[in-house]
This record gives sequence, structure tokens and C-alpha cells, in this order.
Amino acid sequence: MGRVNDSSRSRRRMTGAERREQLIQIGRALFAEKGFDGTSVEEIAASAKVSKPVVYEHFGGKEGIYAVVIDREMQRLLTLVTQALSASHALVKLERAALALLQYIEESSEGFRILVRDSHAASGTGTFASLISDIASQVEDVLADEFKERGYDPNLAPMYAQMLVGMTALTGQWWLDVRKPRREEVAAHLVNLSWNGLTGLDPNPQLTAATRGLVLAPPADARTARPTERELKESEKARERELKEQEKAQREQEKLQRDQEKLQRDQEKARERELKEQEKTRERELKEQQKKLQREQEKAQRDQEKARERELKEQEKTRERELKEQEKVQRDQERLQRDQEKARERQARRAAKGGPQQGDADSA
Repeated sequence: MGRVNDSSRSRRRMTGAERREQLIQIGRALFAEKGFDGTSVEEIAASAKVSKPVVYEHFGGKEGIYAVVIDREMQRLLTLVTQALSASHALVKLERAALALLQYIEESSEGFRILVRDSHAASGTGTFASLISDIASQVEDVLADEFKERGYDPNLAPMYAQMLVGMTALTGQWWLDVRKPRREEVAAHLVNLSWNGLTGLDPNPQLTAATRGLVLAPPADARTARPTERELKESEKARERELKEQEKAQREQEKLQRDQEKLQRDQEKARERELKEQEKTRERELKEQQKKLQREQEKAQRDQEKARERELKEQEKTRERELKEQEKVQRDQERLQRDQEKARERQARRAAKGGPQQGDADSA
């Protein structure tokens, strides 16, 4: 039963703030490993086991996460350096400032890698160069006071501040990978060169007792700290983007509904056209059938007339043959009659010539 409860807790849905912090930490690790350009929204979403739209909802893209990470890291480092420069003696300030940078590098290696690796436009003014410039401005005030006390031109303090901070920052970049010697020893050598100069180098430099063993208090953990102004702006932008996305989704839904209604109207019109076409087709077919029937009837009528004509002709021919036959019979009868008359005439002539005997003999 306990395992079920633990599993349920592990699957508890994150709050918006928890999800936002998770994405920031994942983005920070990926930016440190691959840089801004080498990191994609897909990787961040996959590492957080969320979809890409979740990242866009909270930050609008990797640029938003990167801006928050840069802002936090700069704030963390500036807080440490500001603490270091609060000491009263100039030498102690210098020692603590160098130690503050090395402590930040040691405790926040990923953050330092991000600061020195990228100067991407997504970070706005939050670049390592601008950070070094901010620190140099604070060191400039310290050097100006020292220059006045020693009779140097205080107008040269800004240039020397850039030299001093630049030397320390580049040494920190080198120490980021080698990590030898220890940070206090590196800080002692930095101060040895900057404070004593090449001609007065101490062969065995040591930090003063006021600095030795000092660990500056880091700023509050990002997960419990109040949101920075940039984070608040990014959160506001995220809400605005979310509202715009919702409005866009609503407009798209309305457009989809209008498209569906239009499609439905088009389908109805298409059905009406189809019905009209079918009706026209039926009318054409009916007309064709009527025409065909009429043609067949006319043809049958013509055939009947031709048959009657043929029949009449046959009848006429038959009558003509019959008339000819009758005429022939009549001629034959007339010829027979003439022959009979001729025979009687001959008989009469014979009778007249030969007397009765001859008539008797003829009769016999």
C-alpha cells in the first residue's frame, strides 16, 4: 500500500512554478554542456518529459529559458563580488574579490561556463562582458581612492580596474578546467601580481588572515528566491503568449466552424446541382425516348404505307394479269368461234358441191 502512495506522489502533477523551475534547471545543464546554439527546445522538452508546447507556454522558446538562466547567474556572481568589496582595506577587498570569482566558478561551474561561452542576443545585456564591466565599475571606486592616497592620477582608475578584473576573469576561465592549485592559492597569486607587480612578486604569496578560509555566503537558492524582474517579465510574457494562443485557438476554432458551415452549404448546393442535373438528365432521356418512339412510329407508319403501296401494286398487277387472261380467253373463244364458223362454211360449201351423199359420207 505504501508503494502505491509513493508512486502516486511521484506521479503528482507539477504546479506551474515547479514545472517552470524544472525547465530552467534542465535548460541550465544543457546550455552549459552544449551552448545556446547547440541546445534545442526538443532536447529541453524531452529531458523534462513534456511536450514542446509546454516549453513554449512557459518561456516562448529556449531564448526565454536562456535569459532567465543568464540573469540568475549574473545576479549570483554579482552578489558574491559585492560582498567581497564590502571589506574596509583595499588589499582585503582585492583578495576577497578574486576569491569570490573563484568560489563562484567552483560552486557554479555550469553557470560560469554559460556566462563565458555564449554572448547570445537572447541574453540582452546579460553577457559576461557586461558583467565584467559592472564588476570593474565597483573596483574602479576602490582603485580611485587608493590612487588618491598614493598620489596617482585617479582618472586612470577605470583603465586599471579593467586590467585587474580582466586578468582575474581570464585566470578564472583557465582555472575552470584545470582546478589546480586550490582556489585560495590561485587567489593569493592573483593578488601577488596585481598588488606587488612583477618586480615585487612575493615568492610565497599568502592571503591575509582577514581573507584566509573565508567562504562568502552565496545568494539565496533560485528555487526559494523571489523571482527577478526579468523572470517576472518573462512570466508576464508567457501569460500574454498563452492568452494570445488561446485567442488564436478560438479564432481558428471559429474559422474552422465557419469553414465547416461553408462546406456544408457547398455540399447542399452541390447536392442541389446534382439533383438538378439528374432531373435534366431524366428529362433529356425522356425526350430522347419520346423522340425515338416517335421516330419508330413514323418509320412503322412509313413501312405500313409502303406495304400498302406494294399491296396495291400487286393487286393492280393481279388485276392486269386477270384482264389479260380474260382478254386471252375471249380472243381464244373468238378464234374458236371463227374456226367453227369457218368449219360450218366449209361444210356448207361441200354440201353444196357434193349433194347429200357427200354429206352423208362426211357425216359417216
